Amino acid sequence: MGCMEATEMQEFSKQMKEGGESLTSISLAISILAVLVAMVTVLGHRSHTEAVLAQSKAGDQWSLYEAKKIRQENLMVTVDVLQLQATVDAKATAAKLAEYRAHIAKWDQDLKDEQKTADDYENEVTLAEARAVRFDLGEALLQISVVLSSITLFTRRRSFFVVGLLLGATGLVVAASAWLVR
Repeated sequence: MGCMEATEMQEFSKQMKEGGESLTSISLAISILAVLVAMVTVLGHRSHTEAVLAQSKAGDQWSLYEAKKIRQENLMVTVDVLQLQATVDAKATAAKLAEYRAHIAKWDQDLKDEQKTADDYENEVTLAEARAVRFDLGEALLQISVVLSSITLFTRRRSFFVVGLLLGATGLVVAASAWLVR
């Protein structure tokens, strides 16, 4: 092994200096990608939480619907029984029947409202889950982009960095598309 000549030393020094600036830029890009991963992760978690909460509300709403439906059906049976039964006070029985029928009619509208509300909550679940899927995919692509870009620091091959940036950009587009889900 011989000693490096002065021109070789200057050339090597120049390459190291240029490489250092390049590595600083790559490191900065990796840091930005990591921040984007964190942001998309939070958005994905929020979408999953939104889906769970909406599912809980839908379940509660369907329980309320079922409770009112059961009460309505019980009252309908009571009306049938009162109509078939001999009565001591026909006027009082007729008044009670009218009262029960009014409750049944009101519950008909209430049941339609409860069903619509439950359906709306279920639509929120579907929407939140669709958004969460896009955030999750965007997050995964961004994470892969961080890893590929980091490999550049070890291998000094810019191709990893370019592919990492392309995946990162794709991940951002996929994550941003979550807001287009309607």
